[in-house]
Amino acid sequence: MYKIYNDAAGEWRWRYVAANGNIISVSSEGYHNKSDCRRGIDIMKGSGNAPVTE
Repeated sequence: MYKIYNDAAGEWRWRYVAANGNIISVSSEGYHNKSDCRRGIDIMKGSGNAPVTE
């Protein structure tokens, strides 16, 4: 599940949390608007078929 929160600077961020409670991924930036943070989540959800490179 994705969790949205306010950081210490008052910006919106997200975390992707596994069923066991472990944090798998975090936003790399803070967002001024909550709607922008939600858009960042939508982008992550849409990248499931992105290629993996080594």
